[in-house]
Parts: sequence; C-alpha cells; structure tokens
Amino acid sequence: MAVGSAISSLLGPPACEKDAKALRLIEEMTRNADAVQERVLTDILTQNSRTEYLSRFKLDGATDRESFESKLPVITYEDLQPEIQRIANGDRSAILSAHPISEFLTSSGTSAGERKLMPTIKEELDRRQLLYSLLMPVMNLYVPGLDKGKGLYFLFIKSETRTPGGLLARPVLTSYYKSEHFKTRPYDHYNAYTSPNEAILCPDSFQSMYTQMLCGLQDRHQVLRVGAVFASGLLRAIRFLQLNWEQLSVDIETGDLNRKITDSSLRECMTKILKPNPELALFVRQECSKENWEGIITRIWPNTKYLDVIVTGAMAQYIPTLDYYSGGLPKACTMYASSECYFGLNLNPMCKPSEVSYTIMPNMAYFEFLPHEPNSSGFTLDSSPKLVDLVDVEVGKEYELVITTYAGLYRYRVGDILRVTGFHNSAPQFHFVRRKNVLLSIDSDKTDEAELQKAVENASRHLREFNTSVVEYTSYADTKTIPGHYVIYWELLVKDAANSPTDDALKKCCLAMEESLNSVYRQGRVADNSIGPLEIRVVKNGTFEELMDYAISRGASINQYKVPRCVNFTPIVELLDSRLVSAHFSPGLPHWNPERRR
Repeated sequence: MAVGSAISSLLGPPACEKDAKALRLIEEMTRNADAVQERVLTDILTQNSRTEYLSRFKLDGATDRESFESKLPVITYEDLQPEIQRIANGDRSAILSAHPISEFLTSSGTSAGERKLMPTIKEELDRRQLLYSLLMPVMNLYVPGLDKGKGLYFLFIKSETRTPGGLLARPVLTSYYKSEHFKTRPYDHYNAYTSPNEAILCPDSFQSMYTQMLCGLQDRHQVLRVGAVFASGLLRAIRFLQLNWEQLSVDIETGDLNRKITDSSLRECMTKILKPNPELALFVRQECSKENWEGIITRIWPNTKYLDVIVTGAMAQYIPTLDYYSGGLPKACTMYASSECYFGLNLNPMCKPSEVSYTIMPNMAYFEFLPHEPNSSGFTLDSSPKLVDLVDVEVGKEYELVITTYAGLYRYRVGDILRVTGFHNSAPQFHFVRRKNVLLSIDSDKTDEAELQKAVENASRHLREFNTSVVEYTSYADTKTIPGHYVIYWELLVKDAANSPTDDALKKCCLAMEESLNSVYRQGRVADNSIGPLEIRVVKNGTFEELMDYAISRGASINQYKVPRCVNFTPIVELLDSRLVSAHFSPGLPHWNPERRR
C-alpha cells in the first residue's frame, strides 16, 4: 500500500510518511468531530472540577453537556476581569484552572482598543505546536518541492512585561517563539527558514528586521515562499527594504555587519553567515534603485511560489498592494488562531483570499456557536441565548464563536463572527467575517469594520483611471463639527505622479463611500441632517508606518499589530492630521429611500 493511501481520496497523497501521519490525524479528528468534542469537554471539566469558578456554579463534578450548558453562563472578558486580576496580582489558588497559570497572553491591543490578559497553562504549548505541525503537510499537497528551499518569514518577538504577581504577560507568538518547542525544534527540510533564531528572538525590532532581511537577500535563490503573520507585516518589510537597501548592499559587498546591529548573540551568529558577495550587492543596488518597485518580491526572490500571510478580515485591503509588489503571487492563509485559543487550519491554502475557510480542529478546545443575525446588534446575557454545538451549525449562517479551554475560559465569547461555508467530514468550515465591534457612530448610525472595508473598496474604483490604489486607511468620527461627520484617512500608492487623482475624483470617492454605507447612515445624511458630509483626508506616504511605530513605542507587538480601522486617541489623530496632503468632502447626498429600511 502506498504511503497514506487510505487518505489520498480526501486530502490527497502525502509528501512523506510524517505528512501521512499528520493528515491521518486531521481525518480522524474531523470524521469524529462530535465524539472528540464530547471528550474534550469531559477532560476540561474533570481536570478543573475543583476550581473556584466551576464550584461557584455548582457543577458538582458533572461533565455532561446538559449540566454544563444549563449551569454555566456565557461570558465576556469583562465578566472574567476580577478573577484575572486576582491571578495577575499573585493569587495562585485554583481559580480558573487546576493547572498553574504559567503566563498571560496579551491580545494585540489594536482589535478592541485595549490589551486583554488571557490566562494560559504550559500544556497549551503542546496544542499550539500540534496545530503548527499540521500546516506544512497540508501545504505540501498543493505546492510540491518545498523541501528543496527555504521560507523567508519576517517573525518578531515583543519584550514581555510582568504582572504585579510576577507572571509574564506577552503576545502569544512571543510566547511560542521563546518556547523550547520553537527554539529547539528539529530541522525539517519542509519548514526551513532563512532567518536564524537569534534574528527572530532579538528584542530590537530594527536589528531583527535588518538581519532577517539580510539573510533573506543572501539566500535569495533558495527562497521558495515569503511571509509574515499579517499582510501588513510583509508590506512593512518591503518598506524597510526601500529605506535600507543601500546599507544592506554595503554589508553584502564587504561581508561586514552594520554597526547598528549591537546585539552580541546576533552579531556572533551573523558573522558566521555573512560572507562578501559583490555580485549580489550589485544586483540588490540595481533592483532597489529603480523607481518602479512593481513585482519586487519576484524580482529579488525569483523562485517564490506563494506568499504566506493572513489576508482575511481587515487584512483583505492589503491584497492589491501585495499583488503589486509580488506580481500577483498566490496568498496562502494557513491557520486561524488568537491569544485565547488556536482554532483550526485552512485545508485549501492556495484558494483565493475571498474563498478562505478554516476547518475547526475539534481537539483544540470545546466550541459553541451563538447564532448571529448580520443586521442585529447582538443579544444581552439576560436573554439566555441558545448556543449551537460544533457539528450542528448550518451552512450559510453566521455565528459568534464561544470557547471553553483547558486553561480556564468557560463559554467565553471570543468576539469573532464566522460564516459556515461547508464541512470537511463532520467538522464545519468557516469564513472569518469580522470582529464583533462597531467602528464609527455619529448619531444612531453604526458602521462596522466589514462595511467600512466594502465602502473603501467601492470608492477606490474611482482611482483606477489614475493608476492609483489605497495602500492603507483608518477612520475617525469627528464630532467637533455640527453635525458630526466621518473622516477617512487614506494613504495612496500613486504609480504615475503625472496622473495623480484630481480633487473631483476624490470627491466622487467620498460620495461612493456614502452610497455604500447602511440606510441608517444615509437617513442621517439625507433626512435627519444628523450626519455631515463624509471627508477623505489624504496623508503622506509612510504615515501609517509612523502610526505603527507609535503603537509599538506604547507597547503594541510588531507581530500582532493591525492598523486600527478607527482611531479616537488624540495623539494618533494629531499625527495623522500633521501628515495631511489634501482634504475632500462628499459633493452631494447619497441615495436614501424612506420606504426601504434594510
């Protein structure tokens, strides 16, 4: 029998025996999803039966679903804050988990406006490592020959902090990269990186980025895939190359490392790697000195087969810019995870970004789903919502994800809205829709992230005749004017300076955005006069990079950073306004039909 032939009909023939084992696990878990979920819940409730939290709700050792669902409430982070604060302050009793809380994993701090502390236990690292181990076996089904080269991945850590009680608090990826699971991982031909651990683990973001880029340039013919965690991170790396290629080429030519690299372990490591290469230095200078950077990724790394970046949700707006710099390379979204829990993976990673669906792995946590009506504002906890089990969700419907983890989150609302696209065996597959939050509101209007994204996409069509695209954007509800109005900040990529967008074209963009917004907004503009004309403020190139630098200086993680789609912090608004190039207002009123309130 051929290697893995029992699973070839479903996922395809594995590349090696190690892959076959991983693919068999995926098949086993997804084929028996409900039984796996039942076992996971039993394990969690048994393990944590004597915790203060479960005792409070008088579960009395019960591990069945009925008792669990009838006695434990659905909660948010705010509900759990008193317990989390006690743990952070040094209380080591079994509050949420029978296992000691090993550290806190911090949220990105830019998704919901504040950094949240998620308790975790050492055993969770094994579960995260398990999910990571499944990614390449799936990718190898679609892209052959990845064992013949390396991946150029821009990965970073954030210096951790400690809570008053002494526990580490750091982003989930920093925790993983600093773990023995990552640092002492065995060499894998299918998962080799150009960046040495010393570069990834350097806490100084400039030194880390510089040396990772330098290693990527040195190994340019071996690079088969280029990636970062988020699309924005990869674009930041391209911008870094634009700003630093001259010094990088000097290092390559001479074999001497830039004196700005002061980390001793990193210098020692790079001394062994960096060798004089005048021919490569000349090539870098020739390519990077050209005014046109279109296709720069494939020009410098000609064997790149795909980009490994998240381009779903708010990251979708980076797709045109990634296409510009990569010549339209495929963009692989491989996994779905958060600080709270790792959820699942994409079994068709080379699909179009708009078609990305993640298959939930039922062994990662216990999953429930709160039905979500796309046009509703949600529910109050007093309404005792009826949640749906993993295998009982319905295709086409949207749900808010609710999780119960080994580390002590019970019926916890993650805040992600997911749409069911299908099933792999009995495990559902989900398209990530958005975070459940409202971005903009002036009056009774409520505009969310997905709606704003769609409005920007529709409006940017007016820029096509000028060969211009929106590189980055954010928004601000300006209530200083009467009535208040939406302000949208745009950074543009103008490919032909002689054919820049006109004031008239940008005014049309303003009106196109308004036409794309919901009827409540348009009623406020047309009938109620409660909302003023939408304004687009074009800012200088590099403004959003400065915004990211500011966020990092205040403690955000470079790995997890996402441009906030709405800003209200005065220094950030002032920074954006100080980089203003031009301002444009909607020239008319959007269409609104009082008889059609959709």
